[in-house]
Amino acid sequence: MRIQSVSELKSLERSVEQNTEQQRIDVIEILRTVKNEGDSALFAYTNQFDGVTLDALEVTKEEVDEALSSLDQEMVNIIREAAANIREYHEKQKKESWFFTREDGTLLGQKLTPLDSVGVYVPGGTAAYPSSVLMGVIPAVVAGVEEIVLVSPPGKDGKLPSAVLAAAHVAGVKRMFKIGGAQAIGALAYGTETVPKTDKIVGPGNIYVALAKREVFGVCDIDMIAGPSEIAVLADETANVKYIAADLLSQAEHDSRSAAFLVTTSNELAEQVSKEVEKQLASLPRKVIASQAIKDFGAIYVVGSLDEGAEVINKIAPEHLEIMTKDPMGLLGKIKHAGAIFLGEYSSEPVGDYFAGSNHVLPTSGTARFSSPLNVDDYMKKSSVIRYSEQAIKENGHKISAFARLEGLEAHARAIDVRLEEK
Repeated sequence: MRIQSVSELKSLERSVEQNTEQQRIDVIEILRTVKNEGDSALFAYTNQFDGVTLDALEVTKEEVDEALSSLDQEMVNIIREAAANIREYHEKQKKESWFFTREDGTLLGQKLTPLDSVGVYVPGGTAAYPSSVLMGVIPAVVAGVEEIVLVSPPGKDGKLPSAVLAAAHVAGVKRMFKIGGAQAIGALAYGTETVPKTDKIVGPGNIYVALAKREVFGVCDIDMIAGPSEIAVLADETANVKYIAADLLSQAEHDSRSAAFLVTTSNELAEQVSKEVEKQLASLPRKVIASQAIKDFGAIYVVGSLDEGAEVINKIAPEHLEIMTKDPMGLLGKIKHAGAIFLGEYSSEPVGDYFAGSNHVLPTSGTARFSSPLNVDDYMKKSSVIRYSEQAIKENGHKISAFARLEGLEAHARAIDVRLEEK
């Protein structure tokens, strides 16, 4: 890894915006076709893009039962335990409606209502991501969403991976479909003969999925536009070199555009981590991908103090931040921008990916400056509640109508005046 000056620090320019206009044109055409042709378009695109001819789009109960019986029971138990941890964490996020009454009898409040339906996209095709199932579905269940629909691209056998089906069963999903890519996003946004239209779409995917989510926003809601994964480690001289190198590579192996940063107060640690990364890369199965990520989007920055290090981290606004210092908790208050913060040498990033309970759907590409991890609030909407009293309209009506006339809205003013006249 390159050891660089902080002056060379650049923003994470790896967002969806950098992709070609042709990809966007292709996505718009796919969405248009799905909207107009429904299921027939989904069958055709699945054949074209996934190389699979399906007899049916929806996963059957028999397929779920087969998946559960084919998996090692210990692995099923691990999935169940992870799900329990995720549910416990997200239960803490749940909020309640609230109301208050003023002395004049006016009642004001906020009513919280879960969304009617949510579509959860799970990447697939060449790999299985049961963790993405749990992270997308469980907060929706906690929020009280009535209909949760899961979509994921099928493998060459025309089925979803057993681990994905098992995780969906554990999480409580009732309807699953074997479709992926932009066509799956279109199906969830517009609905087809088989796939129900949903109010919101969540979950990560490739560039076509990300662009499709952007295009359908407004027809339905989306969680975020996810870019390549990233990790930053803030460390002092007490940190474990092998741990840091392993954690940096845990994100670099995701994608050739993943980013991995070390920010440290120790020149010696910087040199050691640089060498250790190369050493660990040699035996990594996904060496080609990780090496490219480290080359293009990996860097080590040496700073004069941990306070300066925190400032650098806030400029990066990483998806994942690990703090490996003598007193990591003491630095927490200085961190303003990070999707997930891991404190101490045993809090490796994969702990959050799979088992701790926090959500691993996180803001990327510096968007942690203004956005948050996927959470229960994302599956709920808020309505304002107003019950104005007779006393309040008498006392404040003339102020309200004056304000309306200030804006040139006479009908607004008269709607108040007519009530004052009657009194």
